[in-house]
This record gives sequence, C-alpha cells and structure tokens, in this order.
Amino acid sequence: MSHGPLAGQTALVTGATRGIGLAIALRLAADGARVVGTATTDEGAARIAALLSDIGNAGTGMKLDVTDAAETDAVLAAIEAKYGAITILVNNAGVTRDNLLLRMKDDEWDAIMATNVKPAFRLAKAVLRGMMKARHGRIIQIGSVVGSSGNAGQVNYASGKAALLGFTKSLAQEVGTRNITVNCVAPGFIDTDMTRGLPEAARETLLSRIPLGRLGTPEDIAHAVAYLASPGAAYVTGATLHVNGGMYMV
Repeated sequence: MSHGPLAGQTALVTGATRGIGLAIALRLAADGARVVGTATTDEGAARIAALLSDIGNAGTGMKLDVTDAAETDAVLAAIEAKYGAITILVNNAGVTRDNLLLRMKDDEWDAIMATNVKPAFRLAKAVLRGMMKARHGRIIQIGSVVGSSGNAGQVNYASGKAALLGFTKSLAQEVGTRNITVNCVAPGFIDTDMTRGLPEAARETLLSRIPLGRLGTPEDIAHAVAYLASPGAAYVTGATLHVNGGMYMV
C-alpha cells in the first residue's frame, strides 16, 4: 500500500521519458501517487514502466502522441479503467522549433501550438469530469520562463508557453468551487541534454544571468510540482511558480 501525501491518487504526467517529465513522475510516485507517465514510443513507455516498478509504484508507462485526439481518448479510458479517475494532471509534453520570425515556417509555428498548447486543453477537459465528481483535483502546466520574459528566436515557443499562463488563470476561476486547483510551473534554464551541448562561452554567459549561479535540475522542477500537487497547496490556484534561480523575477 502506498504511503505519502499523495497516497490513493492517480497522476498522469505527459512527456515523462526523461529530464523534467521523468523527474516529476518519480517524485509524485515517491509521494505515494499511482503514476502513469507517457512517452511517444513503446520503448519509452516500457522504460517508464520499468523505472516505476523498480521503486514499487503501481503505475506504468503508456505510449501517447498528445497531438492525436483518438489516441488520447483511448489512453485516458485505459487509465481510468485500471486506476480510477485521474486526480493529478501534469501537462509536460512539448517540443521546440526555434527560428527567427522572418524565417519561421508555418509548420514550425503549428507544431508548437499542436503539441504545447492544444493537448493542455484536450487533457484538462477530459479529466475534469472525474475531478468534479470527486470534488478534488490538481492540474499543473509546465510552462517556461520565456513565456513571461520572451526570447529572441522563440516567438512560437514563447507564445505557446504564454498561452498556458492565460489558460491556467482562466480555468482556475472556472473550477475553483469544486476544490480543483490549476497552476503553472515555469522552469528557467535546466541542466538537460540541450544545455549540456552549449559551448563553454555560451554556458558561462548564461550562468552570469542567474543569481544563484547554476542551472536548475529536473528535480528542482519536480519539487515545485510536488508542492502544487500536495494538500499543502490547497489554497494556491491560478498561480505561476517561477523556478529559475532568479534570472527572471516577477
């Protein structure tokens, strides 16, 4: 039997193969939730399932293309049939298609909206019925510092992340009376495969902009998500929690 502040709850974490998504899945599992983490491939889903099994979690990994409405419906139905209603939703899946606006193609814009924005709408709408019936739920978006600060070469990505902020505030107002909270965690620059590939000079320039003097870790983001999913955050809704080492201060 699971123990911890999230015992008895079912969490869905999209984009959980590695990095921030995987750290979130493992942290929610450590706090007692049954976790379903999604991946874009069967191999990725199997890896998530194995990692959850290794720590004794009753959850699993599942393949999901969040841009596919039919596949999303099927996965959600399978989760609810096996684990019951989803009470924690973490919208983490996302892509980047960086380019200067003058060079940006329509498909580079559309890919961001299809993957980073529309699934948040589709998944939240799908899980809300169960949350409203239970009179309890946590919906958490994974945004980005650039959704607030902007970033040259990322007009599409920053626009998508900014959209999540408005989505979060509006939905929080709609469902608050049912004891459902809706929040956003906005990571800064995190130590991932992408940032490890930066030239040393670029890395040093980046670090000079961060008062804490280091990149964030996936676990830093996972801790913030775990807080917002916990009973301790029951009076926090419509908020964006910036986790960026001080490089952007609201």
